[in-house]
Amino acid sequence: MTDMKLEIAVLPVSDVDRAKRFYLALGWREDADFAGDGGFRVIQLTPPGSPASVIFGSGVTDAAPGSAQGLHLVVTDIETTRAEIAARGVGISEVFHDAGGVFHHAGTDARVDGPDPDRHSYASFASFSDPDGNGWVLQEITTRLPGRVTDVRYSSAAELADALRRAASAHGEHEKELGHEDADWPSWYAEYMVQHGPSAG
Repeated sequence: MTDMKLEIAVLPVSDVDRAKRFYLALGWREDADFAGDGGFRVIQLTPPGSPASVIFGSGVTDAAPGSAQGLHLVVTDIETTRAEIAARGVGISEVFHDAGGVFHHAGTDARVDGPDPDRHSYASFASFSDPDGNGWVLQEITTRLPGRVTDVRYSSAAELADALRRAASAHGEHEKELGHEDADWPSWYAEYMVQHGPSAG
């Protein structure tokens, strides 16, 4: 099979400018705002560090406003990210995990307060909605399950150098936790840089 990479999620909204203000307030990058004939308008925004974007506007979807649900944003520190979103004035749930311990149920069913007790990857969440009710979920992923192919590219030597500096700093904390030097540090660096990518801060 050839590569098929998710590029765009289309959001159905009732008030285009209100939606644009909401997502810009989250710190998302504006990629485009084009107007066409007959009231057609398309806006594209990208979450920080995401290879995929969202599109909304006028005349871009027949779906009912607010009907997009279960859109997931992957984060490496759910408590920090939740606090950042709340500080931007966006209503967001407290961090939760699911009573079943696998994936969260629909709506608010089976939510248990607080992050996953063992802080397993994939198991801690927080949720918020845009003004139309399109539903988003933060999901904390710190270690990917094996077998997932990740394509990480650096656009310049400076960007790669910055990634190496961040990996070195994080690895120093890792060695403190180990209590000794990590002899397999190249593997640790590689895994860290694949997971955090060129845009992590």
